[in-house]
Amino acid sequence: MPPDTILHRSLGLAKVDFAPSHRPPSNIRVAIATVVSLVASFAADAALVAIGEAVFPATKGYVHFRFGDYSKLTVIGVIIACIAWPIVARTSSAPRWLFFRLAVAVTLLLLLPDLSILKQGQPARPVAVLMCMHLAIAFVTYNSLVHLAPLRARRRK
Repeated sequence: MPPDTILHRSLGLAKVDFAPSHRPPSNIRVAIATVVSLVASFAADAALVAIGEAVFPATKGYVHFRFGDYSKLTVIGVIIACIAWPIVARTSSAPRWLFFRLAVAVTLLLLLPDLSILKQGQPARPVAVLMCMHLAIAFVTYNSLVHLAPLRARRRK
């Protein structure tokens, strides 16, 4: 039995036990989920920008609504999530439980820059659209990964 330390208790609470009863998703399925996540995230971003500009015409041309501006950050976030999913699957006996909570925590953390530019005087409406973009990317990426790159059953011996 491992020593009862804060680290062990914390890992236990997070369900990080390095004893999964499943195999991680296949690399090809993770690659497919990554491509789907990127394409769907770009589509969601573009749709939200179009909706934001239609509902709030004053936001047309907002600097952070340019594809080149948000696409780099979208790629970075999606790639990190797509690397994290197989790692979580290898280290937890409850990977979907843990990955969902990590996705929520990271998404909340990624809203902080939006809140920062709002505090610096950026208009609230386009910042609200940016925040919706973060939520959409998280939703798309989480669902793409857990459904298109699912856990695999243990091999029979």
